[in-house]
Amino acid sequence: MAHLRPRRRLALAVPVVLSLTASLGFLPAAASAAPQPASAAQAADAPELAYVVNTRADARTIASVKKAIAAAGGTVVATYGKIGVIVVHSANPDFGPQIRAARGVQSAGATRTAPLVAAGTTDEGAADYLTAAEAAKVEAASAAAPGSEPLEADQWDLRAIGADRAARINPGSSKVTVAVIDTGVDDTHPDLAPNFSASQSANCVGGVADTSEGAWRPYTADDYHGTHVAGEIAAARNGIGVAGVAPGVKVAGIKVSDPHNGLFYPENVVCAFVFAADHGVEITNNSYYVDPWLYNCKDDPDQKAIVDAVNRAQLYAQKKGILHLASAGNSNHDLDADAIVDDSSPDDTTPVTRTIDPHECLDVPAQLPGVVTVSATGVQNLKSYYSSYGEGVVDVAAPGGDRRYQIPDTPSKDGRILSTMPNNQYAFLQGTSMASPHAAGVAALLKSKYPHATPAQLQALLKAQADETACPASYDQDGDGTQDAVCEGGKRGNGFYGAGIVDALRAVK
Repeated sequence: MAHLRPRRRLALAVPVVLSLTASLGFLPAAASAAPQPASAAQAADAPELAYVVNTRADARTIASVKKAIAAAGGTVVATYGKIGVIVVHSANPDFGPQIRAARGVQSAGATRTAPLVAAGTTDEGAADYLTAAEAAKVEAASAAAPGSEPLEADQWDLRAIGADRAARINPGSSKVTVAVIDTGVDDTHPDLAPNFSASQSANCVGGVADTSEGAWRPYTADDYHGTHVAGEIAAARNGIGVAGVAPGVKVAGIKVSDPHNGLFYPENVVCAFVFAADHGVEITNNSYYVDPWLYNCKDDPDQKAIVDAVNRAQLYAQKKGILHLASAGNSNHDLDADAIVDDSSPDDTTPVTRTIDPHECLDVPAQLPGVVTVSATGVQNLKSYYSSYGEGVVDVAAPGGDRRYQIPDTPSKDGRILSTMPNNQYAFLQGTSMASPHAAGVAALLKSKYPHATPAQLQALLKAQADETACPASYDQDGDGTQDAVCEGGKRGNGFYGAGIVDALRAVK
């Protein structure tokens, strides 16, 4: 039984369900990510924190700001000159306010509330691995379907979006790469090795890309999330295990999870987007939210700087031709509501309950401009019970699994998603983390068919190919007489499904 670390950001593929919390209010000053003033004696013993400092993207301004960083007691770790983002470490408890006052600085803030060397906790969630007996049962059922993979009988998700039939027409082009920004990808897995692109993979932890051999792999088998996601996108049709939505495209791994606590800090994600952009990636999958804040409120200087830095990086990647897809979250929250309570942030120290406006406090990267936000569905094509939603926020929906209310007629009778795991294994997980890679796989098929499509055109094609799905007449899944969520909008666009559920078969026809 493997385990998954804390609440796996934004829609992490939790085996049972990841509870995402949205937020809407303002964090009390005492709980702000910004370091608090301290005496000189206190400063000497102060822990070192990481920061992003955002400036105009010109050499003169950046050089000037670097001098101010040094004067304020900061050390430059990485400089992304093309987007004007500087990653800094400092033990000065007043570094944030001091650097924000420097000429040329447009925004700056701490990227975490825990010291850089702090060890994290492990709030475990269980992944259900396929046993030998279960695998034999599934393989026997798959043998009845000519051309199917040994474990494909349990992949109801492929059939739900026509991916099994699409693969016979066009499995996707090897000239298209989907980068999995996540916990790392085990490229030695026999279902992933044929389609893995090592030259487009890296470890971005700390904000600097490490491209040495295997740097992109998970730290341990417990960091399985990225490997599962990669298999959903591009597991090869090679007579082994499972198949991906786009089994002919390439998949890369960009590791961004902190080795101490598994969190996805902003400087790591900035590095990942820039690396993907500079290494010819066409699509990125983002099944997480940027830690330590579930939602980043722009009236807080630290959170504003996080939004600014990550947004600059993802926009830079878009300009280089990349389409980003991101999971909507697993809290069953309406992201178009007036207010949401977030009691999980910051998640690297002690959370503080706050009420936030999701229109002003953003889920990053899902709510950044140009990013395709994906909600999750089960085998009945209904919104999964855990999936967050919101009219005008969700762009498309895709299979993410639902083991509670939507049970498939498959050998394992498991409503979750079966995919690859480290050390040549397979397991069931569910979450909007699983939905996003299904949509990314369909986007990769579209990019294979329309190689010159821009990110905006590709997003339009993805929405056009989706199967329009109206709001359900009732969404009382547990039968207690109360609606579990309220879907707003029409058949061509609503809070549960956006433009509709992605359709791989329509994408290749």
